[in-house]
Amino acid sequence: MLEKIFGEGDKELIKTALTHPSFTKENNLPDIENYERLEFFGDSVLKLFTSKLLYKLYPESPEGELSKIRSILVSDAILAKVAIKIGLDKLIILGNSEEKQGGRKRESNIACSLEAILGAYYFSGQAKNIEKFINDYIIIYAEDIDKHFEKYNAKDILQQYTQGQDKTRPEYIVTSVSGPAHKPVFQVNVIWQNEILATAEGSSKKEAEQTGAYEACKKLGIIE
Repeated sequence: MLEKIFGEGDKELIKTALTHPSFTKENNLPDIENYERLEFFGDSVLKLFTSKLLYKLYPESPEGELSKIRSILVSDAILAKVAIKIGLDKLIILGNSEEKQGGRKRESNIACSLEAILGAYYFSGQAKNIEKFINDYIIIYAEDIDKHFEKYNAKDILQQYTQGQDKTRPEYIVTSVSGPAHKPVFQVNVIWQNEILATAEGSSKKEAEQTGAYEACKKLGIIE
């Protein structure tokens, strides 16, 4: 799947991009053999091409608006969703402990590996394919983010509101995890001032929290 999207790549770099730090730690391997360095570089590659494509897509939008959209597009939530769509989550090389703790479904792990893959293929001379991938798989979320930014940024909006009211933050309590291990459903309560503002579900804890925060914001009248 990766070759179909990105073309030929340096096999050693790609293997490194797929190797989680838990694997190198468990096997006493050097840190340079896990994805962290490539993730560092791939993050810049992702932001460069995302910025370029947004610049062209929204020729009349000011810098602030473009930055807001980009911040969501390059978030772990979007990157993990995209990575799962192309099957990248199944390719990550994890340590045994991280695997047992559900690391293969952890958004941060999946997102970091995708950034590292972008770095690996950039070094492999596949800049054009990377740009096409970002346009086809990531930029497609831009329009919905632009129209419904509050939905994607609800946790920050809710926190700004509660801290402005009494200097406290809302709590997100996981009340249940159901479904099969490969497709869990998290249920979360959003609590503030000892009141449950909302209950929401999601395929990850972060997704449930974001949905719950959005519902809480609507209940409090912060957003429509």
